[in-house]
Amino acid sequence: MTQSESGYDLTPLTAAEIEKRAAGLTADERRVLLDHGTEHPFCGTLLDNNQDGAYMCRLCDLPLFSSQHKFESGTGWPSFFAPYDPDHIRYIEDTSMGMTRTEIRCPRCDSHLGHVFPDGPPPSGQRYCLNSIAMVFQAGA
Repeated sequence: MTQSESGYDLTPLTAAEIEKRAAGLTADERRVLLDHGTEHPFCGTLLDNNQDGAYMCRLCDLPLFSSQHKFESGTGWPSFFAPYDPDHIRYIEDTSMGMTRTEIRCPRCDSHLGHVFPDGPPPSGQRYCLNSIAMVFQAGA
């Protein structure tokens, strides 16, 4: 078992486990999480969420981001300046769309979450730009 610093199991799910969990996803959820799509800006259900809690991976429930690290970026997607745990994000170079970006994925189920950019606020200077549809919010977590 691979464990994160914060104590979560990061052992990658098998293809069969991913497909079993994905069986209940909507077509839009599948398009973003499994096919690396993006939801339209300013339409995500978590964009204006200001409650205290954690943002979990929709597919495998791994905590990805804390409400303590959320900020208003004006981009139309939920934005965070740091992950819940550094081990809870996987970074992939993305050269699609004619530019080089850094895609972020869940390390446990490999779901597409969004991208990270070097134009965020202090203290990290990072802007983790997430698809609301890729996450589930858990109040108080």
